[in-house]
Amino acid sequence: MDASAELTTPRRRLDWRTPVRWFGLLCLMGAAFFGGYVAWSLWGTGLQTQRAQDSLRPGIERQIAHPQPPPTAGQGAHVLPGDAYAVIQIPTIGLDMVVVEGTDYESLKEGPGHYLDTADPWDGTGRVGIAGHRTTYLHPFFDLDQVQPGDTIRLLTAYGTFTYAVTANFVMPEATAGVVLEQTQRRTLVLTTCNPRYASSQRLIVEADQVGTPG
Repeated sequence: MDASAELTTPRRRLDWRTPVRWFGLLCLMGAAFFGGYVAWSLWGTGLQTQRAQDSLRPGIERQIAHPQPPPTAGQGAHVLPGDAYAVIQIPTIGLDMVVVEGTDYESLKEGPGHYLDTADPWDGTGRVGIAGHRTTYLHPFFDLDQVQPGDTIRLLTAYGTFTYAVTANFVMPEATAGVVLEQTQRRTLVLTTCNPRYASSQRLIVEADQVGTPG
């Protein structure tokens, strides 16, 4: 017998189960990562917003408890982006949150945000615009679709409490939804958020008219 033949190591056959195991492991890791990301997006971000709300609320509540005369027209309220602007209450959906000034990405992490270029509730005319997340950052407008005409919305501010009666609830394409921020001669309010839930191709819109006199 040839000696070289005796020293030859037999070739190991490729086990088809090995790549299958690796593929399964990678799928499990991907699922765990995706699940963690979803959990953070839906619930984890709410922890950040709750901390911001807890920090903002004492100051705005002190202002609400001792309201001041509204600033002279044209002077503005001098509220900086990210600062507490008001408290919004919608009893029918159990919403009671601090609204901040501004609707940029960082401001909306803290709560619903007041559109900078829209009116203030204490102005004689104009439309107040407020945006809010629907599925992340404590999802303040998660149930906004359940708000119906006739429902009450209150904005508690340093210059009094302003009450609005809902007049409409509808959906628009995201590309054209900016029209709802156009100013009005009446004292009105518009709330905007993404639609449907977990997507942003549309905007859910709630419009309301100011009623009564400031409290």
